[in-house]
Amino acid sequence: MPMAFPRQITLLGATGSIGASTLDVISRHPERYSVFALAAHRAVDRLAELCLRFSPRYAVMLDMGAAKALRGLLQAGHCATTVLEGEQALREVASAPETDVVVAAIVGAAGLAPTLAAVTAGKKVLLANKEALVMSGQLFMDAVDASGCCLYPIDSEHNAIFQSLPKDFRRHQKAGGVRRILLTASGGPFRNTLPERLETVTPEEACAHPVWSMGRKISVDSATMMNKGVEVIEAHWLFGVPSPRIEVVIHPQGIVHSMVDYIDGSVLAQLGNPDMRIPIANALAWPERIESGANALDLFDVATLSFERPDFGRFPCLSLAYRALEAGGSIPAALNAANEEAVAAFLDGRIGFCRIADVIAATLERKGWADAKTLEEVLEVDARARGLAREEIRKRGAA
Repeated sequence: MPMAFPRQITLLGATGSIGASTLDVISRHPERYSVFALAAHRAVDRLAELCLRFSPRYAVMLDMGAAKALRGLLQAGHCATTVLEGEQALREVASAPETDVVVAAIVGAAGLAPTLAAVTAGKKVLLANKEALVMSGQLFMDAVDASGCCLYPIDSEHNAIFQSLPKDFRRHQKAGGVRRILLTASGGPFRNTLPERLETVTPEEACAHPVWSMGRKISVDSATMMNKGVEVIEAHWLFGVPSPRIEVVIHPQGIVHSMVDYIDGSVLAQLGNPDMRIPIANALAWPERIESGANALDLFDVATLSFERPDFGRFPCLSLAYRALEAGGSIPAALNAANEEAVAAFLDGRIGFCRIADVIAATLERKGWADAKTLEEVLEVDARARGLAREEIRKRGAA
């Protein structure tokens, strides 16, 4: 039986770029979608603006001080939105009976618990949080299967793969005839930079993405190509394809968002302008198509599409991600935690750009990475890896 409109949306990560794109799509279809809850970390002024505009029932701030400040702003603006605080509140709005759709767009490990709560509650989940699958792939997908959650990827690459695969491919692999998944990557700002120059690049240079407008952390991940590495891990869990059949392809124009290579020689691809509203609108309305606000693709204007093999020597983080997936167990969770710590240190000026991969590699080389079968065990691995990564960062200083 089709779900009645308007559908109630809980948006985790409302003040980031994914949040902005989601709210833009929602605002174009007020008859279809209504905002139930908005959540953010500590961007008080921005979340206050969104509450005044969209009038959600709840606003959640992960930071307690930010929640107090938000209450004051909303009271002054005569906004009836109830302000909640902390991780438990994130879980509650993500799994609330009134919530129909959860957009999981909190960056990093902080998004895992509320996203898993939404999955366990059987919600329709639009997944932008890569770390949820990188940290807890088997646990996460087992929860999807057990609850009957409808999971839709809204990373542009994974949404492109989703659109290019046969229906329910993960459960019916033999009938699918898929040879490879071809995961496209722009190559980031340093695709053609001389290796010796990488030693001195600044955070500002690393955040200057040539195609997409993103937050600072994910922009650095693009510059190191760790973002593509974790997307390989994410694709493995989302679609059930082993790592040797997931290949990264450098595509600087950012028009082909990913491809699926079939055994009959066909390659299916999804093309579009680099605009996150396209995959968000696709996942929100699937199997329908709705207007997203994105400009139509003009192939005559694009003119040329080029493709290259990635240089694993230039991008060691990509190799580390493949190795973590092949090692399995809790190693991908450790990889994610070490990367988050190393990127934060780079953005703060505590280590150089090339030390990001060094910190991650040294962390993964430590012994004792046992399998993590519960959320609590995943979080224990995350905490241990962060501690080890911080040790490595202190050793390397600003070198």
